Amino acid sequence: MGKDYYAILGIERTASAADIKAAYRKQALKWHPDRNADQKQLAEEKFKEVSEAYEVLSDEKKKDLYDRFGEEGVKAGGAPGGGGASSAHSFNSFRFSRPEDIFSQFFGGSNPFSRSSGRNGGAGGFYGFDAFGEPEGFDSGFGGFPPRPQKAPPIERTFGCTLEELYTGTMKRMKITKTITESGGEKQVIEKILELTVKPGWKEGTKITFAQEGDQAPGIIPADIVFILQQKPHPLFTREKSDLVYTANISLTQALCGAELSIVTLDGRTLNVHLRDVIPPGFSKTVPGEGMPDQKNPEKRGNLVIRFNIQFPTKLTESQKSRLADTLGA
Repeated sequence: MGKDYYAILGIERTASAADIKAAYRKQALKWHPDRNADQKQLAEEKFKEVSEAYEVLSDEKKKDLYDRFGEEGVKAGGAPGGGGASSAHSFNSFRFSRPEDIFSQFFGGSNPFSRSSGRNGGAGGFYGFDAFGEPEGFDSGFGGFPPRPQKAPPIERTFGCTLEELYTGTMKRMKITKTITESGGEKQVIEKILELTVKPGWKEGTKITFAQEGDQAPGIIPADIVFILQQKPHPLFTREKSDLVYTANISLTQALCGAELSIVTLDGRTLNVHLRDVIPPGFSKTVPGEGMPDQKNPEKRGNLVIRFNIQFPTKLTESQKSRLADTLGA
């Protein structure tokens, strides 16, 4: 039988004329040589086969000959060996049209891939392909095809995480409600639980996208649902990129004589910090590796930065002032 034109277009033998058009449109765009520079020889062969298949199957008479006698029967104008429908045709009398001519006829324009056609010249041309893999400027209603569905805009929702959750990572379960509208207008409201995996070190503003989880309706591609992370305030720590900042309230005596700090970390450990030297105003101490995990490399951590709030006494007696003056040598 030779080439299987139905298989080349990816359709069944019972395919309708509209199915054949749709299949050619898809395969021709996929295998056009101008779109496959990295495998041009293969693309040219495939493009030629697709064009041959469409030229035969889109023509009722040629399709009938093909269904009865196969590829050779079409080329001979009847059954192989010359005993077919038309004795006026010899075996090699049939000539296929040029693939590029079929493509241009189907889509419009003498050279649909030329930037000088279409909007700047030939009717029906376009400039390359858009994000959907369609020719830019192509009228998707051409040839009886329905307009391409438009995608609904993304739906954004926020969700909160504590610093502890961002330190260790966590799982959030979010319930969504969406409406499914059938082609007849019937509507169904369903609830669904989406699981959000939050990885250690994630920062505020990180987005988690669930593709096409929005409302469903005919002719519309459902919207993506985008969850945006918000960091909840913490009573002890603030975050500066991958560093954690802790403010220690100490007395003037501790600032002058030394202090012992016990800090409970975000993962529940107790960190003991010994300070022996005088702590002047504006001083900060850095503890390496005790900050937040790095978002890209959770094994790497930022630092813990301890800042000090020195609490001065509100008043002193004359005796205390005298003793301080003697001690400090003032």
